[in-house]
Amino acid sequence: MKLPQLIEGRLIKRYKRFLADVELADGSVVTAHCPNSGSMKGCAVPGGQVWLSRSDKAGRKLAYTWELAEAGGFMIGLNTGLPNRLTREAIENGTVEELQGYDTIRPEVRYGENSRIDLLLEGSPGRCFVEVKNVTLVEDGRALFPDAITERGQKHLRELMRVVQEGDRGVIFFTVQRGDGDSVSPADMIDPEYGRLLRLAIANGVEALAYRAEVTTAGIRLVERLPVMV
Repeated sequence: MKLPQLIEGRLIKRYKRFLADVELADGSVVTAHCPNSGSMKGCAVPGGQVWLSRSDKAGRKLAYTWELAEAGGFMIGLNTGLPNRLTREAIENGTVEELQGYDTIRPEVRYGENSRIDLLLEGSPGRCFVEVKNVTLVEDGRALFPDAITERGQKHLRELMRVVQEGDRGVIFFTVQRGDGDSVSPADMIDPEYGRLLRLAIANGVEALAYRAEVTTAGIRLVERLPVMV
């Protein structure tokens, strides 16, 4: 997935979840939209190098969007609007070997109790419900999810278990938007209930897949499967 031309800067602060003040190379300070509602632990370090996109589209309150950050020598994709597209792209180009053989992929299909599945794959193998999660937190070489308590994420695991019970295929897919994690695990110290439900879901037939992205200022793409360690 190609990214628009990005503008480099230094993070001053992130605040009110969706706002970030950034100092650009010319010394000017802009306020950017932060498209990530998580805690962004380890990613929102004041003084850290960041990259913004700019849009002059009419009706936007903020022209700039915070797209990337650097931490520990690695680029991190922060935009939570991208993982579904990255995952679909990787399925369609054959990178995700485990999800091949389906005829169609539909996004945001209603299912369960007032939920929408990120990707619904349909074809001769049957139906496969894929819930995509964005991972940006890495500690001691492990990519961890979530970075904040997520009741919504807990609900998704319960929904996937029901999908499997009804005879369909259910997949929780962790899209790791940085290059320094060698495995994915639940962040039990942040949301122990999510970790409990993830283990329960896997024990009841939900498949857990994780893929690492290669992140550059030119674009982001999934390149390598990572083990999910629960």
